[in-house]
Amino acid sequence: MEASLDVREVSKAYGDFLAVDGLSLAVQPGTIFGLLGPNGSGKTTTIRMIMDIIAPDSGEVRFKGRPRTSADLANIGYLPEERGLYSKMTVLDQLLFLAELHGLSRAAAKPLAVQWLERVELAEWGDKKVEELSKGMQQKIQLIGTVLHDPDLVILDEPFSGLDPINQALFKDMLADYKAEGKTILFSTHIMEQAEKLCDHICLISRGKVVLKGPLTDIKRDFGGNTYRLEASGDGSRLTDIDGIESVNTYDSHYRLLLNAEASASQVLAAIVQQMDVHGFHSEEPELEEIFIKAVRDAS
Repeated sequence: MEASLDVREVSKAYGDFLAVDGLSLAVQPGTIFGLLGPNGSGKTTTIRMIMDIIAPDSGEVRFKGRPRTSADLANIGYLPEERGLYSKMTVLDQLLFLAELHGLSRAAAKPLAVQWLERVELAEWGDKKVEELSKGMQQKIQLIGTVLHDPDLVILDEPFSGLDPINQALFKDMLADYKAEGKTILFSTHIMEQAEKLCDHICLISRGKVVLKGPLTDIKRDFGGNTYRLEASGDGSRLTDIDGIESVNTYDSHYRLLLNAEASASQVLAAIVQQMDVHGFHSEEPELEEIFIKAVRDAS
């Protein structure tokens, strides 16, 4: 099956600063793909090259097995990191304007816009000016404008930034529904928790380079052997001093330990017993944030 989006060895430099360094990724149809990394890692630059906003210094962007065309770009829903709506427009007029930019007539777009407003519980705000909406409401409007023309591929740059938990949940539901319709979604984020709940595939980048990519389930399986759940009482402040323990996350009732690849779990447990009263110790699926921290450290 041809990838919906195929980025091949793209690089981009600004003077002496190499923002993206030979990055490759392939996004399969009907999947949610997470482009992950800390702020400044090259995510937005990569997306801008995909959208032909800036040109790569080298490499190629392909859609559905062929070089990217203007028609491909017209069939993408793109939500940039820098949000922007016309504050004096009414909500409905704003959505119709965005639809017209993507080739829909106002007559065709209006019932779709009304349906979307009802879906996100903003039906009564259609005649209000954009400036009257809260930031969260405005982000809902921008997401509607991104998908109103029913694109095959949706690209979202940091879509969860600034959203409260309720609106984050709404965005996730909308993206899951869109995927269920067979659409393809690529989104960037530095919030690992959101990616973990949504993504089929991920690409972790740091300093413009890919440090880890593949199906999320495979990545978790490969890293799973080094993550352990520790249930213990006593002073856990010195756990990171134990040889073999790379990182510790502390929760209300337990600790999550990420061990070095060479560490012996039995030796680590023996050392923990010297410090704490252990009630349970077993292998556990790692969290994506733990995987990311380790991958970035190993790549440094």
